[in-house]
Amino acid sequence: MALRHAILASLLDGDASGYDLAKRFDVSVANYWTATPQQLYRELDAMAGDGLVAAEVVPQQGKPDKRVFSLTGAGREALAAFVASTPRASAIRDELLVQVEAVDAGDPTGLVQTLEQRMEQSQTKLDRYLRRRERMLAGRTEEQLLTGEGRVGPYLTLERGIAFERDNLAWMDRALTALRPRAGRS
Repeated sequence: MALRHAILASLLDGDASGYDLAKRFDVSVANYWTATPQQLYRELDAMAGDGLVAAEVVPQQGKPDKRVFSLTGAGREALAAFVASTPRASAIRDELLVQVEAVDAGDPTGLVQTLEQRMEQSQTKLDRYLRRRERMLAGRTEEQLLTGEGRVGPYLTLERGIAFERDNLAWMDRALTALRPRAGRS
């Protein structure tokens, strides 16, 4: 049910169409949760059926009508209950780590290339997160943002995404240092 709760949390930033939510997920939620647009639309329909969100059809000029979703009282209650609950501990589940675990079964040249590509992707994400952090701070100190008015959750999750990508980069650098000399030996 975490997708449901991620959608509800995203709607705390205001009403949104499915398309707008997909963009929000790409920009802010992606540092801790991923979903395809199809998954979002399916879940939004289910949530509307469960009374957690309300959908309003908004006519558009020259475009198909769009549905704009908003939190209902039941949606806010479900989100508050979720915040008060104890989630299961997370675990790493990454196919790349299985490849690294099995690296001794063959030549690591392809794995080195994969790690280099993943490093570029992590650096791109980190750069995007750091730019978003600067926009969120908007000239304030972190302390001012954290103790001031407004939502603090998006900033805290962004900080986790930044730490995650920095850790990924450090680990991949270490793995590449170990694997590059072994590439091409087989």
